[in-house]
Amino acid sequence: MVLEKHTGNGKVVLIAGGGKIYTDIAARFVRSERPLEDIIASPYSKRIVENILECGHKAALEFDFFLFGVEGYSRVTEAQLVRKRIASYLIKSGRAELGGKRQFSIVYPKTIDKLAALVPLPAALLSTPDGAPLHKSLKNCDTLSLRVDARLLATLAEQWYAKGLEMGMLEEELRYMKPQATEFKAIIGMNAHALLDWFAIRCCRNAQHEIRDLATKMMKLCKKAAPDLFRDAGPSCVQLGYCPENKAQNVRCRRTLTKSEALKILAEWKKTRGLAPARE
Repeated sequence: MVLEKHTGNGKVVLIAGGGKIYTDIAARFVRSERPLEDIIASPYSKRIVENILECGHKAALEFDFFLFGVEGYSRVTEAQLVRKRIASYLIKSGRAELGGKRQFSIVYPKTIDKLAALVPLPAALLSTPDGAPLHKSLKNCDTLSLRVDARLLATLAEQWYAKGLEMGMLEEELRYMKPQATEFKAIIGMNAHALLDWFAIRCCRNAQHEIRDLATKMMKLCKKAAPDLFRDAGPSCVQLGYCPENKAQNVRCRRTLTKSEALKILAEWKKTRGLAPARE
């Protein structure tokens, strides 16, 4: 039986991260002349963390690591997730033989529930093994149309998969025909620097809605666990003060300056002060 879920209901849990912050300790190693033991024993400094974030020298942020548990998202989002290479992933296997006990669960947008299309099928597909039509009305038909919706597509895939298992076929080969809507479960590890970069891209309104849902939930957990590190976390427009998307800017963000507009304002500001113009 197919277990159906809709996008937007994925679950994200923060397993580790936050609490004691190591970014300030890492930053002290760059300039401090004190002995190693003194640096490590130094009390936490919020000011150092703020200075790092304000100046943009984020290498020290890579010494604070966050671990997440994720489920209820589709393979579509998995493919987008792993494009962030500065991260660690362990994803539930779709290859291990579970003898048919694997849950056939899918996640897809609620909007496509309404789509039911008439799909032409050769009548020969609806025949008995010896080629005879399943019904006499199909005897002289070349094609017929079948009304197909998302639920039927998933059901057909699940039944086909189950039949393959009955025939002794390997799950690692049958899984090739599973839909992209197949749910994945994973553990994700990223450092604070990588997370800030990832939030800048995936919390943007131009991001696909399911990956944006995942990123936003991760960001909220990070803000709660380590507010000093993630004070300004969010899409690029939040972190930079302007939208770097320029002509690709989302229509819902028209009140936010684009990069080009921000550079023009900066050029005018410099011009009034006799300074060199801003470089594109």
